[in-house]
Amino acid sequence: MTAAAGTLRLTLDYRPPLAWDALLGFLGGRGAAGVEAVVDGRYLRTVRIGERQGWLAVSSTGRDDALAVELSPSLASVAGPLTTKLRQLLDLDADPLAIAGVLGADPILRPVVEAVPGLRVPGGFDGFELTLRAIVGQQVTVKAATTLFSRFASAFGEPAQTPFAELRFHTPRARLIAEADLQTLIDLGLTERRARTIHAVAGAYVAGELSLEPGCDQAAELERFRRIPGIGHWTSNYVAMRALRDADAFPTGDLALCNALGGVKPKEADRAAEAWRPYRAYAALYLWRLLRMGTQTDRGG
Repeated sequence: MTAAAGTLRLTLDYRPPLAWDALLGFLGGRGAAGVEAVVDGRYLRTVRIGERQGWLAVSSTGRDDALAVELSPSLASVAGPLTTKLRQLLDLDADPLAIAGVLGADPILRPVVEAVPGLRVPGGFDGFELTLRAIVGQQVTVKAATTLFSRFASAFGEPAQTPFAELRFHTPRARLIAEADLQTLIDLGLTERRARTIHAVAGAYVAGELSLEPGCDQAAELERFRRIPGIGHWTSNYVAMRALRDADAFPTGDLALCNALGGVKPKEADRAAEAWRPYRAYAALYLWRLLRMGTQTDRGG
């Protein structure tokens, strides 16, 4: 790690290929508005680790095996855990050749695997943030979900001081959401049912009943998660594939995935996905990508 012009700089290596533009497109289109953004080919976000706060910016180095990261000096003491979180967020420990070897053998996926080599499954920098984003995104468009999350960031995330106009808040604190009355959440634009779900998830997170981070006992974690009213298989599997880094999680019932497979029913999509183990999460990303290469949609993913 080096320091220059008031910032810290580090390099993150990975196994090529990496579909960097596709990764930026996914994060930019589904980002936690106000907390993260994609601007001029760089991924930007605010950071809070413990009581340390700051910002980061990730960009291409021009090499095919490394990314460049700039950090605010305030994050120097947490550079280690921050790097781990960033690698998980950008899925930099994936083996793209092994993934392509499995998924490229499928005639449905082969064209998009060849067209977009090195597609990654974006993770979550913060497990609660990603879970909140998934819940507000239930059965609404990506644009609507981004708007709702931005309201949560404004209401429950501290204002951020960064050099980027797009970064205005730190990620919403679960404690503040758990302590808020239900009507406050409804007033942000939620249905009462969804507000109750978010309230319950925030309460469980604050109480230590949910971790929602990589390395947890995933089976037990997801079982507890699904006991919360309003959490179904799509949400739990979406959180598993992104926040918990389960490469084989598959978002059952996702409308866009069913459409990408020719308008099949969810059970048919699940049966087709058996051939893509142990990389069903990557198959989901490729199917979402395949659908956008044909007809446009802003549902799913």
